[in-house]
Amino acid sequence: MTSTGIRLHAPAPGWSIDADVVVVGSGVAGLTAALRCEDAGLNTVVVTKARLDDGSTRWAQGGIAAALGEGDSPEQHLDDTLVAGAGLCDEQAVRILVTEGPDAVRRLIRTGAQFDESAEGGLALTREGGHHRRRIAHAGGDATGAEISRALVEAVRARGVRTIENALVLDLLTDADGRTAGVTLHVMGEGQHDGVGAVHAPAVVLATGGMGQVFSATTNPSVSTGDGVALALRAGAEVSDLEFVQFHPTVLFLGPEAEGQQPLVSEAVRGEGAHLVDADGVRFMAGQHELGELAPRDIVAKGIMRRMQEQDAEHMFLDARHFGAEMWEQRFPTILAACRDNGIDPVHEPIPVAPAAHYASGGVRTDSHGRTTVPGLYACGEVACTGVHGANRLASNSLLEGLVYAERIAADIAAAHADSGLRARVPEPVPYPEVPAHPLQPAEARFTIQRIMTEGAGVLRSADSLTKAADRLQRLHTEARDALAENGKTAEPGVDTWEATNLLCVARVLVAAARLREETRGCHWREDHADRDDTAWRRHIVVRLNPDRSLAVHTTDTADFPPTRPNPPAHRPQEQ
Repeated sequence: MTSTGIRLHAPAPGWSIDADVVVVGSGVAGLTAALRCEDAGLNTVVVTKARLDDGSTRWAQGGIAAALGEGDSPEQHLDDTLVAGAGLCDEQAVRILVTEGPDAVRRLIRTGAQFDESAEGGLALTREGGHHRRRIAHAGGDATGAEISRALVEAVRARGVRTIENALVLDLLTDADGRTAGVTLHVMGEGQHDGVGAVHAPAVVLATGGMGQVFSATTNPSVSTGDGVALALRAGAEVSDLEFVQFHPTVLFLGPEAEGQQPLVSEAVRGEGAHLVDADGVRFMAGQHELGELAPRDIVAKGIMRRMQEQDAEHMFLDARHFGAEMWEQRFPTILAACRDNGIDPVHEPIPVAPAAHYASGGVRTDSHGRTTVPGLYACGEVACTGVHGANRLASNSLLEGLVYAERIAADIAAAHADSGLRARVPEPVPYPEVPAHPLQPAEARFTIQRIMTEGAGVLRSADSLTKAADRLQRLHTEARDALAENGKTAEPGVDTWEATNLLCVARVLVAAARLREETRGCHWREDHADRDDTAWRRHIVVRLNPDRSLAVHTTDTADFPPTRPNPPAHRPQEQ
């Protein structure tokens, strides 16, 4: 795969440092990869957009899924994951997840993460949607992500791993052979360096999280602007399954005009017995799925949306008044506080809820070792498409995927260094272009993109809505391109304009894939193609960015991904 030659309009790097590996992102995936690389003796640098603990991981409420309970097994976890993925999971990728997952969780506990325990002293496990067993380990009741983040951040600091905080990574650097040579980044005034610089390294791990900010309302933090996917596309990497954006069914409804990050009401609340009801108190999920309110998230989100349409309502309700004050305070203190902060007391009244953008099941396409189609570039966590999630992520598999695949990436990088002696070679990037290759969107375009995506590519999609969204996004793209070509003008480089440009990039890809997939599958719901079509669409949509910034879109021949490497290295045994 050759580089597109496209880079964001930004000043040339004014400083640089060398490393064996640079990890971009500081959630569960990024910090796990960094710790394991450091364990292998690799000179590791972590670059993160805000503070080390400010990513999506710390907002995860429900927990981490693994077959750790009595009577459970990896095979049962596998079955539940495949069902949720609606025919598009890579079974081998899922098998890796569920078999390596339990030990990965145990290593996380040894790293310092403290999970809630049962009265008998073992892990306290709960259920969430799509799971037939209690296999969700949690911490602090509903603060699992915060506890995992705390433990990993402390471990990284204790190990003295070099970190660059408050830094937005801009683009991938490559050498003359097209291999990864590091990244450029902009430090926002509070880090060790200021302005645009570079980290030169033969291996880059993208762990940048999601892209929920492409929609008006999301559970994602403000930093989740699709930076990793956009960077990978500009570098020539393939992305896949980006049309499968999971809308969490139960997000606290704060009004029709609410924008930005919205409070999540964890699936674990339903796992403990809360009911979905309409304004009349009628439970409406009965008969829609064998698991009722604990069906996979796409089923529940669709059930809520259908009821809202039938009743011309803006939201439904989650009723957990029967929990009582003590259970709310002990099991779900974070959610209780968020509700009360917004004038809702779930101890005494139902919680108004509606679906909101939550998790990207697709992303940068990788193999089972986290390798992308660009040599030396890896991806793990929400930014990646490993094949685990298929068309719809099973609840609480995301933290586990970050753990398992981050460890596999670290092992692969360590093996590559040992085999080829890359540690002794600092890659020489190709010269930084004098002329900017990619025009920037103005900062205010962020809100325009969010409105376009919410109206045209949200929970309910159709050919008409997606065509209108594609046309409006293309107009933004074309106007910026033409302005640069005609008079050399583009928006002023800065964090806001770089983020808006990244959002436009991922929005265009998402809409292109959603228009092409003429069926309803998993969390992709087409009103004009209401049925799942395995004959035509049990396959993946893969997208690349051409050098002229147009999109190259194709489908795979089957539900299997082609390899990311023509000839895998001989030293690494392949899974059977």
